[in-house]
Amino acid sequence: MSDTHQQSIGYVRDSMLPETAPPLGEAGAIKWARANLFSSVANGILTLVALFTIYLLISAVLPWILNGIWEAPSIRACREILDGATGGCFAVLTERWNQLLFGFKYPSDIYWRPTLAFVLLFVAIAPVLFRKVFPAQMLVFTALYPFVAYYLIWGGSILIPIFALLGFVVGYLVYSRFVAQSFAAGFFGGIVAALLFWYVTGFLPVEGILALEEVPSRDMGGFMLNLILGTVCVSLSIPFGIALALGRQSDMPIIKWICVVFIEFIRGVPLITLLFVANVVLAYFLPPGTNFDLILRVIIMITMFASAYIAEVIRGGLAALPNGQYEAGDSLGLDYAQKMRLIILPQALKISIPGIVNVAVGLFKDTTLVSVISMFDLVGMIRGPILASTEWNGVYWELLSFAALLFFVVCYGISQYSQWLERELQTDHR
Repeated sequence: MSDTHQQSIGYVRDSMLPETAPPLGEAGAIKWARANLFSSVANGILTLVALFTIYLLISAVLPWILNGIWEAPSIRACREILDGATGGCFAVLTERWNQLLFGFKYPSDIYWRPTLAFVLLFVAIAPVLFRKVFPAQMLVFTALYPFVAYYLIWGGSILIPIFALLGFVVGYLVYSRFVAQSFAAGFFGGIVAALLFWYVTGFLPVEGILALEEVPSRDMGGFMLNLILGTVCVSLSIPFGIALALGRQSDMPIIKWICVVFIEFIRGVPLITLLFVANVVLAYFLPPGTNFDLILRVIIMITMFASAYIAEVIRGGLAALPNGQYEAGDSLGLDYAQKMRLIILPQALKISIPGIVNVAVGLFKDTTLVSVISMFDLVGMIRGPILASTEWNGVYWELLSFAALLFFVVCYGISQYSQWLERELQTDHR
């Protein structure tokens, strides 16, 4: 018996052999290239064609960039310096950078004001975007930032943004007073109180009190105008889109049909049509002599347009939640506002992040459409005053590439943040 047992165990090793390196074709760059680029004959042919295409693009673009002229008074001077060689006339960027960024009418001696407002924007959005990193006390500055930015960019008396801020404070106090009795009463009561406060303070004299040099909206342009429209409209369209999505699912027929008609009408009309309405048609519905700021009119129309699309994105997130989530809120004894704020909306917004970001990126790029209503944003400056000048008539690729680069940086940053946020909010382990 013991002999049989000993023969069944032919050999038992009591020490490990040293590890050997894997075959060269199964590790490192060779393995990656074989698995991703040359996994089959068809993939290998496509890889070679793609590499050849990239080579052609780089060989054509790289000399244009490296041989570029950065100092010249006109396109003719650039061509004389190049003397037939391949190269870009980037001198237009060094000569007209201020017009590309701020427009051709914004006073050059106060460029520091919109620049400071742009820097403070990152301070304001930091606690919102990265709430785990920055202290919650910074949200106070986030709430104050819109009024600070208005004061810096537009100028005028400091009492104008202060009265605007106090109107929101009065509206919130009225809302908090009546919301316990009825959410609708508190919400509409707050709106009425804020409007009444602004109407009364509109008759008060505010001229000359800690006033900065006032800049009319018509004097604003360049990429600064695109940033103003994009930032304001995206910030406003998200809460309005949430309200429209909830209103479309409301049990109250009037509220529901108002939201349905608004969403379907706005989504069925091109944005450029709404911009023409803001620029021309809207003035016919205002009393004679009324001066309704053009940028404000454009902000209203773009916000309405984006809100309708975001409402449908959020409605999709709400529809994706199982009925058990709504029933859970009812079983806990929560009212409608508490159930939406604590249970439903956090989950629906998490699901809707890709769609919301898609609308935000598209909206920021669509701000260039304001150039068709004679507003000199970045594209409007390129198509208008710069290319119309005799010095730079004919410089296209350099200017449009610069515009594309600015928009790419902003849109790519938004996209990367959304992907990071999705990873941060990922709770399931797959």
